[in-house]
Amino acid sequence: MVLGGGGADGTGHELRGRDAAMDGALASLYGRAKESGGRAADGSRRTAGLGASAPGVARWLGDIRTYFPSSVVQVMQRDAIDRLGLSALLLEPEMLEAVEADVHLVGTLLSLNKVMPETTRETARAVVRKVVEQLERKLATRTRATLTGALDRSARIARPRHRDIDWDRTIRANLKNYLPEYRTVVPERLIGYGRAAQSVKKDVVLCIDQSGSMAASVVYASVFGAVLASMRTLDTRLVVFDTAVVDLTDQLDDPVDVLFGTQLGGGTDINRALAYCQSRITRPAETVVVLISDLYEGGIRDEMLKRVAAMKASGVQFVTLLALSDEGAPAYDREHAAALAALGAPAFACTPDRFPDVMAAALEKRPLPIPDMTEHR
Repeated sequence: MVLGGGGADGTGHELRGRDAAMDGALASLYGRAKESGGRAADGSRRTAGLGASAPGVARWLGDIRTYFPSSVVQVMQRDAIDRLGLSALLLEPEMLEAVEADVHLVGTLLSLNKVMPETTRETARAVVRKVVEQLERKLATRTRATLTGALDRSARIARPRHRDIDWDRTIRANLKNYLPEYRTVVPERLIGYGRAAQSVKKDVVLCIDQSGSMAASVVYASVFGAVLASMRTLDTRLVVFDTAVVDLTDQLDDPVDVLFGTQLGGGTDINRALAYCQSRITRPAETVVVLISDLYEGGIRDEMLKRVAAMKASGVQFVTLLALSDEGAPAYDREHAAALAALGAPAFACTPDRFPDVMAAALEKRPLPIPDMTEHR
């Protein structure tokens, strides 16, 4: 980080040219005067600041894109929105065209969705679509490959018809039965796949808390929902909730439509959301329910836990994710997390890269790859 400023900040060397411009961009965000009569911490008067001027902010956004790499620009944009209250300026199309788009910016735009003027909406959708397409390119291939393998393994049968025998796996499983005098393997155990290998094998329900703290999780879950929905062997349902429940399954072919169908913020009624999901389950033993929530329940806690217990008792694989993002676990209700863990549904944060492995384990009904939660504290 480049630092300079009043009196060369004691270094004895004034910044010039590009270095001075970089320092000015940083000072506009991080060197603003607070409650000291317009003076910086060292007593010198600082004139930097973004103020509430849209042109001034637009120029600043252009400056930081010139001087810093994309990853740093995204952090500075996020800090500007949080520290300086610039969210309202994102409602102006020229501002949106100047920003560096990322998951966090998408979350901010979604929170402004209901107050967004029509003149801004199309620009906002273009920004969101850009991020969504980047995420799909990054996540789709590995997700499909991982889950296809898990579905194939979950569909493996021990008494296949002759044309459905998987000879490679059958031979490996029976090598102990090799007869050297006949130079052959006696296949005591046949491994193969059912004839309906391309039919729907599993049902997946993504149940997403759309409270304000879950913004990044909503973005990632919508992208994964679209990827899962594209797989013929999965029947995927996507449900978002606050105190109301909205089924967005019909929009899963376009995650941008899904995201603009959410309403970030508001209360939370997990029990009501799970009641809806439970009512849509027709094949419990072949169903995976993924609840993504910080577990701050505004509904009926005991009923929520009873529903989870009932679903698990019927054969449903129940997964609880405190977050689906790169940031780790947010603040969450530890009492509810402990109660779910006691039911055999431990709650943990999951990064997007880990999500395919979590889903694969759930589809195969094997233990989930739960990370060490101390990493997120």
